[in-house]
Amino acid sequence: QVQLVESGGGLVQAGGSLTLSCAASGRTFTIYTMGWFRQAPGKEREFVAAIRRSATSRNYADSVKGRFTISRDSAKNTVFLQMNSLKPEDTAVYYCAADPGIPTTLGEYDYWGQGTQVTVSS
Repeated sequence: QVQLVESGGGLVQAGGSLTLSCAASGRTFTIYTMGWFRQAPGKEREFVAAIRRSATSRNYADSVKGRFTISRDSAKNTVFLQMNSLKPEDTAVYYCAADPGIPTTLGEYDYWGQGTQVTVSS
């Protein structure tokens, strides 16, 4: 089993920045892909970004490209999401996810954190 704990959420003004962290514990050697998802009130959970173990492969949702950066510290079993130029529409609960393979859909991720709230005020 793998446990994921997110941190770093909070309230920020539009145009500001936040960095989210996700610390993994347990059978971390099994993790190949780590990702970030978000869920706004009344909306479905959506993909934000993902990174493979080697960190050479990263994917982003079109809505965050150029503003968000995902990175990974494998030695510390931690993945980060640097969020710049935040917009009110980025307001959501952000979830960290992990999987031993290369999931292509939200439902394929095996492990999930509890989420951290990000609120962007206008």
